[in-house]
Amino acid sequence: MSIQTINPNTNKTLKSFEEMTEKTVEAKVAKAHQAFTDWKETSYQQRADLLHKVATLMRVKKSELAKTITLEMGKLLAQAEGEIDLSADIFDYYADHGEEFLADKVLNPEYGEAIIRNSPIGVLLGVMPWNFPYYQVARFAAPNIMVGNTILLKHASIVPQCAAAIEELFREAEAPEGLYANLFISGKHASALVSDKRIKGVSLTGSEEAGASIAMEAGKHLKKVVLELGGNDVFIILDDADMEKTVEWAVVGRMNNNGQCCVASKRFIAVEAIADEFIQKFKDKLSKMKVGDPMDPSTELGPLSSEEAAVHLADQVKRSVDEGATVLLGGKRADRPGAFMEPTIITDLKPGIAAYHEELFGPVASFYVVKDEQAAIDLANDSDFGLGASVFTQNIERGKKVADQIDTGMVFINHPTWTQADLPFGGTKRSGFGRELSALGIQEFVNKKLIRISALNDPF
Repeated sequence: MSIQTINPNTNKTLKSFEEMTEKTVEAKVAKAHQAFTDWKETSYQQRADLLHKVATLMRVKKSELAKTITLEMGKLLAQAEGEIDLSADIFDYYADHGEEFLADKVLNPEYGEAIIRNSPIGVLLGVMPWNFPYYQVARFAAPNIMVGNTILLKHASIVPQCAAAIEELFREAEAPEGLYANLFISGKHASALVSDKRIKGVSLTGSEEAGASIAMEAGKHLKKVVLELGGNDVFIILDDADMEKTVEWAVVGRMNNNGQCCVASKRFIAVEAIADEFIQKFKDKLSKMKVGDPMDPSTELGPLSSEEAAVHLADQVKRSVDEGATVLLGGKRADRPGAFMEPTIITDLKPGIAAYHEELFGPVASFYVVKDEQAAIDLANDSDFGLGASVFTQNIERGKKVADQIDTGMVFINHPTWTQADLPFGGTKRSGFGRELSALGIQEFVNKKLIRISALNDPF
């Protein structure tokens, strides 16, 4: 199988890589297993020093790394540079706080003493997506390397140069051989690799289908798995929202990364008292977005990650319209070469229509009008996904009460769902399970070992 870099701005192939042979993959797994025996014995300071080196290198090479993101999956260059900064921050965050997060927890049994010690478990397999090719890896690799685990990383097939660059960063940081290894393999091969006894856990960020495949294999072999899958995040506009700022954030929430975020605002739910004002202003701003080359600083909306992604999104919109949805803006492929889609708003969505149920991964917003706050909450929860949500209101206590009733892993008040190193990230329902980032993210792949000290005469 050929793994290719195809520039989505032009749909031209830039570079190809061959899938690794079984022999090469076996050697990398063996090396990761061997590296673990030494890495687990290192001090937290040694691990932190390595993570800081990786972070420093990322910042030094920011321009070069960011351009690779833009070439391979079409992210606007300024946003790609922001991703590199965020990724470096995550490496630094776990270097600075990992020892504190992993410290022994002292228990107080009736007799004797006891502690819980967080110990590494071994080689971990990460299966990562293309939409944030450095950030997704950072939030998996940084905490687990700090724990003392070693990493095998199967990246998305459309970002091979990003995948190779991350491995090179660890090499330049003088990481021990086998600590972090990139695997140029297919998704099917990655699922099969889960059965290897040397691999102790798996983390996947990606589609429901890929998550189900990995989870099935992990379950069959009794291995821990963390899944971050799709999202259909709501953006609720209550009647007391600050409309100007709300619309500004609505554009950012939907169109960041060309609309290709798991936590992008996808379902816009406005109470009827302010619905007309919101949609008029939202539509006006989207209609004026400059679509073009993501390398051009003046571009506001770039291509989707691939021609396949653009075709799929256009088909979702067409199917939804055929089933009764109405297009308020756009609705078609942009009239230019490359994997482009027009900024789009669709409405009149009801159960049974494709866009009511499916995640729209690109610059397409779904718009709903509801009677009141309770109806907004009910509609927000009528989804198989449960990743993030946003609530816009000038009454913060009201926002908190609404947040309590939304069934998602994250709720942001007066801001689109987003991410940073010190905030936990993860969802409910078909959006997956487990948490990444913050103190929670370092606890997923550890052995919480009880060590109990008893006096010989303590009762049984």
